Amino acid sequence: MPELSRRRRLLVLAICCMSLLIVSLDNTVLNVALPAMGRDLRAGTSGLQWTIDAYTLVLASLLMLAGSTADRIGRRKVFLTGLVVFSLGSLLCSLAPDLELLVAARTVQAVGGSMLNPVAMSIITNTFTDPRERARAIGAWGAVVGISMAAGPLIGGLLVESVGWRSIFWVNLPVGLAALLLTLRYVPESRAPKARRPDPVGQLLVIALFGCLTYAIIEAPEAGPGTSLPFAAVALAALLGLLYYEPRRDEPLIDLRFFRSAPFSGATVIAVSAFAALGGFLFLSTLYLQNVRGLDALHAGLWMLPMALPTFLCAPLSGRLVGSRGPRVPLLVAGLAMTASGVLFAAFDAETSDPTMFLGYALFGIGFGFVNAPITNTAVSGMPRAQAGVAAAVASTSRQLGQTLGVAVVGAVLAAGVGASAYRETFVAAAVPGWWILAGCGALVLVVGLVSSGPWARGTAERAAERLASPEIREHAGLSS
Repeated sequence: MPELSRRRRLLVLAICCMSLLIVSLDNTVLNVALPAMGRDLRAGTSGLQWTIDAYTLVLASLLMLAGSTADRIGRRKVFLTGLVVFSLGSLLCSLAPDLELLVAARTVQAVGGSMLNPVAMSIITNTFTDPRERARAIGAWGAVVGISMAAGPLIGGLLVESVGWRSIFWVNLPVGLAALLLTLRYVPESRAPKARRPDPVGQLLVIALFGCLTYAIIEAPEAGPGTSLPFAAVALAALLGLLYYEPRRDEPLIDLRFFRSAPFSGATVIAVSAFAALGGFLFLSTLYLQNVRGLDALHAGLWMLPMALPTFLCAPLSGRLVGSRGPRVPLLVAGLAMTASGVLFAAFDAETSDPTMFLGYALFGIGFGFVNAPITNTAVSGMPRAQAGVAAAVASTSRQLGQTLGVAVVGAVLAAGVGASAYRETFVAAAVPGWWILAGCGALVLVVGLVSSGPWARGTAERAAERLASPEIREHAGLSS
């Protein structure tokens, strides 16, 4: 890709952030609209759950395919396709006459979304080649997540109350169209120097692994082991199949040698842990604020601001710290803050008092704000730029999988604790194990961040990059620092 001026690089960053905004905003806005959607479409809880799960499963399953395809045929081309498909899916969601077609339209959205975030991150990685400048760009990228978390519940509440739930999908259309036109004008094409062949067997194994694992966890509390265990067995078989099949391919969907890099493996574990904590945190908080405190969607969204604003403010600071001092300090801050937040709720019932709940939300927001930039930066740093799309897609997949597992596990624990008792009377006690799980996720971020950011870990990253980069790639692309 040709060297761009600073102004052009910043414009490319802004365009990529627009794609992240519509994907992130879509998730936060949708949760606010679920009750209204359920009433209009006469859908039960399980039906509404599928409006979220269909999107998450398809997105997680296709992210790595989208990243490798973008490296092969062109990142700009795949990014443009993703914008078109995501916008089309949003339009279909707004027109869906029943639950089944809404779920189908959400699947279309997910197909488009899988082509946006990992490909946009790959574009950013190849646009900002200076390590410090790239870290700051990734910090700005992470701040967009904070914007969506802050604005999503408020925008969703206002739209649902004033226009109706279908309007939440209209928000994506003007932003998607603007990003499409700007991409056509300003984003140059880039691709890997050596095209990689498709890996359909590996892709099917990934779909089987993620889909069956998530289904088994979600259905276990209600359907029991007789239904969930066969899906768990298929997920295990798919995992073993990946471990056997992928190393034997010359050009696998995901090169397992990536995981010989301690920072890359650490970034994957941290992404799953941090986003599992996020998914569980939002799940518990939303249920408590609306079903226990009895707040409407708009006021519940206002209560999320103590978490969302620190995320927005800390993300660019984390990016600057990663650029100047490396990922260790942001990861340690993130792990400590997220652990403290979980402990505050688990051990001291923070939600029963406004000041302590505010503090718990703020601590989680600080932790989550600091964790995003080092995840992405660590995942792509030290890897050949020719495989940046795959590396970024693994990080994005880990985020989606973590958030899915967080909601599934914490939801199952909460359901078991509440049982048939009165919801409002038992929620706080029933949520305690869930909060301890979130504290454990924060502690895992802390420990893995410490281990995967030292001199030994950097040495493994350098050796892994040497193994991954062929002589041709070294000559034409070089190694990203």
